[in-house]
Amino acid sequence: MTVECFSNIAFIPNDIWVEITIKVATDSIRDLCSLRMTCKAARDAGEAEIVHRSVSIPPPHATPWWWCLNPEAKRFFDRCMVAGNPELLFREALRELFIRRNENAGLQMLNSATNTEHVAAKYALTMTLLLRTDDNDEKQRGLKLYRELDAAGSLTDCKARCFSIMTISWPGEVQIPRIEEQQTVCASPACSTRGHMPLLYDYRRRAAERNSVHAFGGPAHIPCIKCRADYEMQAFVNLA
Repeated sequence: MTVECFSNIAFIPNDIWVEITIKVATDSIRDLCSLRMTCKAARDAGEAEIVHRSVSIPPPHATPWWWCLNPEAKRFFDRCMVAGNPELLFREALRELFIRRNENAGLQMLNSATNTEHVAAKYALTMTLLLRTDDNDEKQRGLKLYRELDAAGSLTDCKARCFSIMTISWPGEVQIPRIEEQQTVCASPACSTRGHMPLLYDYRRRAAERNSVHAFGGPAHIPCIKCRADYEMQAFVNLA
């Protein structure tokens, strides 16, 4: 007796396949590749631009070295970049800003990634805006973004993300501008902590080198939000 097995895969609409593929892509790039090899419907769904935009890009330390040499892998990541993948936009923005020194392109990419709620891109955008001396409106926008990150408790994780990318992906290549006196955020003559953030940062950094408990805490106890932003700027420019 012959038993015939029928599959309903052919009757699943393409938009449902795309939704399934997006879910897989946001979990694992390897799982996405495996799914695309299962059938033609999955392969076709994997070609959608929104899937490339949604792919979860592994951190630099978890990325196989041969991906940058494999032509197929390079084409895949190029398609993700063209589709506006937030993580790739974030990384390329850091390259444009701090290696190629192309501020316009870098800011455009950071803005695009930030609009997708990419928190590390929002942090990098915040620091870049605060470091500006030529546009006070943009500096005020940077302070607004800093307040949001500070309130959400996201600063430490975002800083670690930036550090990981800039030191693992491009060791020794990154050049972040130094902070000039006119770039400080806090300008109030009545503020008791104004101008002290570089000293506090240096103190915390030296304490960290000695593995001292005084390395922890940062400016969290400083009541002035603008001085805390000045401290974060000190930490950012010393990432690379």
